[in-house]
Amino acid sequence: MIDTGTPHSARVWNYWLGGKDNYEVDRQVGEQVMAAYPDIVHIARQSRAFLVRAVRFLTLQAGIDQFLDLGTGLPTADNTHEVAQRAIPHARIVYVDNDPMVLVHARALLTSTPEGRAAYIDADVRDVDRILDAAAATLDFSRPIAVMMLGILGNIDDYEEARTIVRRLMAAVPSGSYLVVNDGTKDAKAEVAQAAADMRAQAGDPYRLSTPDQIAAYFEGLQLVEPGVVRTAQWRPDPHQLNTQVLDVHCGVARKP
Repeated sequence: MIDTGTPHSARVWNYWLGGKDNYEVDRQVGEQVMAAYPDIVHIARQSRAFLVRAVRFLTLQAGIDQFLDLGTGLPTADNTHEVAQRAIPHARIVYVDNDPMVLVHARALLTSTPEGRAAYIDADVRDVDRILDAAAATLDFSRPIAVMMLGILGNIDDYEEARTIVRRLMAAVPSGSYLVVNDGTKDAKAEVAQAAADMRAQAGDPYRLSTPDQIAAYFEGLQLVEPGVVRTAQWRPDPHQLNTQVLDVHCGVARKP
């Protein structure tokens, strides 16, 4: 049963991306946050553009053909499996989310190439053991896997718990695997960003902002890919995506040695 009376982060994010898979309550929260923090729409769209660039790097340059995408959200354009399978048709992707509406739309997520495979796990990101057990039905954990955590770690209230989840996931994948993180931060426009986050929490859609240093700490023990942990728009931008706008969102990609 989908709760249409309570906002959900995946549906609010879908609204900011210009999608149609959201309800009035999600649009109300989205509009309230946008009024207080207009940058949020640019952050949502820059984050999606980063996903495309990161997956393209992982497939075409790092040779990764397996992805564990946590906090999938609702399907829009250029989902992980679409970008990956354009480069490597046999790529395998496992999506993880716990929003019933995402589950309803799973068929859209599961449209894979004939050579590859896309699967969906209905689970909370905190249930690491369940996720890993279920993902093993699709992914080969003896070979490198890219663990994608875009916009999900801020949904975990406790920062240390979020770090523990990342460590457990990376401990389960072999050498040569990658971690990809993108999350909202509080630095350039800290007070405004925090006010918007507080508004989301009061509306039932909590999101914890990190500092750039906290984002960097997720990569402890891993080898950061250049240019390291940076503002999302600055991570290997395409020439047509060059953006000097200063937004409170940071990202990074790192390899497990």
